[in-house]
Amino acid sequence: MRVVEARRLLLKLSNVTEGRSYGMPSFLLNGRFLARFRDDDTVLVLQLATISERDVLMELDPRAFFFTEHDRDYPAVLVRLAEVARPLLIDVVTEAWRHVASLPPPRPRKKGAGQEAR
Repeated sequence: MRVVEARRLLLKLSNVTEGRSYGMPSFLLNGRFLARFRDDDTVLVLQLATISERDVLMELDPRAFFFTEHDRDYPAVLVRLAEVARPLLIDVVTEAWRHVASLPPPRPRKKGAGQEAR
């Protein structure tokens, strides 16, 4: 799957918008992080419900699904877009969307020094 197709898939989901998370261009659902691209847009970082879900995906297709040491304790998976089957990615993204949609809205962040309230 190409990045254009993955982007289209994400933006077709209800209430998903492009925004920023930790300064990175991201896909947000109701203001919460859902996904973003990395590694020159060859990898999709996707929020999951549990680390166990990531483990199952990695067992299912270790070429497509992986994580880095940075993500070890975080319920997210990295997806190599060139390796993942389109139907599987659609299922995984849809399930991630369901999880993030079930979360309460994010709390507003406090403005840091030098930032003006709007």
